[in-house]
Amino acid sequence: MEFLKDIFYFIKERKKYWLAPMILLLILVGVIVVIGGKSALAPFIYTIF
Repeated sequence: MEFLKDIFYFIKERKKYWLAPMILLLILVGVIVVIGGKSALAPFIYTIF
């Protein structure tokens, strides 16, 4: 979690707000991949892609 704090601190300090949507999208895709690989929801998630 320290890594995420550092990223958001960097965005805030350097005023690179355009990075925030990309980072959030990457986190969301990562969560979907983890959930899709190990749950009963996998067939439904795979149909999205």
